[in-house]
Amino acid sequence: MIAASANPYDVTTVQQIEQCLASLEPESIELSDDSASHAGHPGAKSGGGHYHLTVVSAHFSGKTALERHRMVYRALAPLMRRQIHALALRTFAPGEF
Repeated sequence: MIAASANPYDVTTVQQIEQCLASLEPESIELSDDSASHAGHPGAKSGGGHYHLTVVSAHFSGKTALERHRMVYRALAPLMRRQIHALALRTFAPGEF
């Protein structure tokens, strides 16, 4: 569940990630922000977060893990290196999770 921001125009990185993943029509998204445990890490200093992401999507059916990860990275491309520094992925087709 995403916490509402005090400013309705202030979109969080978590919300941006979910918006970018909409193209994959996910049945389920589990996203955790692990950035606090990486304080002092060079990527954290530049503002990029560390995330763990699990996505379930019918678009992954019949795809290899590499193909699935490429699909997620393609969808998140606008956020990579700025908002996202590190991303641990788990991708599943429906029925695999």
